[in-house]
Amino acid sequence: MIVLHGNSVSPYVRKVLVALAIKQLEFEQIQQMPYSGDPEFFKISPLGKIPALQDGDLNLCDSSVICEYLEDNYPDIPTYPTDAKTKAKARWIEELAGSKVTELASGIFFQRFMRPMFLNQETDEALVDKIINKQLPPILDYIESVLPKKGFLFGSLTIADISIVSPFINAGYANYQVDAARWPVFTAFMERVKQHDIVAPLLLKEAAILGL
Repeated sequence: MIVLHGNSVSPYVRKVLVALAIKQLEFEQIQQMPYSGDPEFFKISPLGKIPALQDGDLNLCDSSVICEYLEDNYPDIPTYPTDAKTKAKARWIEELAGSKVTELASGIFFQRFMRPMFLNQETDEALVDKIINKQLPPILDYIESVLPKKGFLFGSLTIADISIVSPFINAGYANYQVDAARWPVFTAFMERVKQHDIVAPLLLKEAAILGL
């Protein structure tokens, strides 16, 4: 039995949940928080990060490593394009999303949601303003330029699609919305991903976790 460790609200955990759902794989999920100090979890994830995945005697960390393993070991229903060039494009989108995009969009989530609600700290609105008005726009301009006006990036829903949308789902929990007038292609694309039959039920479960 596959066991996934990680809180569903994490954009990285969400990506793995989508991969498991696309592939129709049975699994158990443990709602593990990162950096919990749990010595048993550190045996699975030495850095204390989420997600972590167990499949039999195999322990894996890092969402991209996990998704690539699932793709290689359970290939019947693909979550990446199958030809080399298109797969490379998908992995670039995944890397961009998992690094710079998540750093910025999740920064909004941390400042406006996690700090006041769970850490009893004030939001650094100057930092949020810098992210929204200076750091995110060039990235959103690029994303807008590579997305399709209809459908998904590579035909059916793939890891690339959920990866680029997932950080903005978290930012949305912190009352940030992408400017639809400035980035209409991305705004429409994000709604298509969120309303997908695989993604929508996961977001309902997240809302319940967050009490929304």
